[in-house]
Amino acid sequence: MKLLAALLLFSTLAFGQEYPSKPVRMIIPLPPGSTPDVVGRTLAARLAEAWKQPVVVENKPGAGGNIGTAEAARAAPDGYTLLISINGPIAVNKALYASLPYDPEKDLKPISLLASGAQALAVHPSVPANDVKQFVEHLRRNPDKLSYGSVGSGSASHLTMELLKSQAQVAIVHVPYKGFPPVVQDLLSGQIHATFAIVPAVLGQIKAGKLKGLAVTSAKRSSLAPDIPTLAEQGFPQFDATAWIGLLAPAGLSPAIADKLSGETQRIMRLPEVRQALVNQGFEVVGGTPEEFAAFIRAETEKWTRIVRLTGAKAE
Repeated sequence: MKLLAALLLFSTLAFGQEYPSKPVRMIIPLPPGSTPDVVGRTLAARLAEAWKQPVVVENKPGAGGNIGTAEAARAAPDGYTLLISINGPIAVNKALYASLPYDPEKDLKPISLLASGAQALAVHPSVPANDVKQFVEHLRRNPDKLSYGSVGSGSASHLTMELLKSQAQVAIVHVPYKGFPPVVQDLLSGQIHATFAIVPAVLGQIKAGKLKGLAVTSAKRSSLAPDIPTLAEQGFPQFDATAWIGLLAPAGLSPAIADKLSGETQRIMRLPEVRQALVNQGFEVVGGTPEEFAAFIRAETEKWTRIVRLTGAKAE
């Protein structure tokens, strides 16, 4: 028995050292051009360089990220299918949807939290508000007469507004989209009135006067937009809502491969050029271990499950 155990251990370690010996697919459950797509493709290109093996990105958007996430969860746990995901499919959708075609806790293994970033509350110039207090007062005078756009049910942009609605006791209609470009387009045209978006997604329009930036969701002001105050500065000291992007794999992945993936990912995320590319996207590099990412997901799941139940938010 001892000999058999030793052979199995050697086989696992050897496999981990040889991995990968063929192309790897990276599923991104969001559209091309989205921030997770940019981050995922940056990581994929660097992994391919390091491994001398192709890392093929496949965008599988739909159902709030559930379609692509379910496909990754069903894949063989051999390290040849990876998943780039965000808040919704991993920490929110289990509470938001009546049922999911996967269980994020049982079917997926966290590898590394890649990055997190603040969002900006942006509104159309027609909204008579220049700060959060005025925005809240306007919503209270006009319950459910204004609308806000998000990148989909369960996304950070959706649940962040739901959190504000809960804390401020206001009502505003949710309009889900598939990615930020159509959200920003309809916001600019006045089809919707507000959104929470990653800072770079709306900063150009704010600087041009085409949108108004009322607040950012981080604990301190964004280095990209230092003139925009935080929600904490404007009467919401307990407000905490960031967007994040992480790397996961199907559950059952061997510890040897998980450690190799995590170590290589952390190295890549610390590269100055990768860090700067993420800063340009409004994100700060995290690059943590599987254990750290798993603990982070548990905390996020508890927080957003509580908020979904408190607000009555639903998938639309």
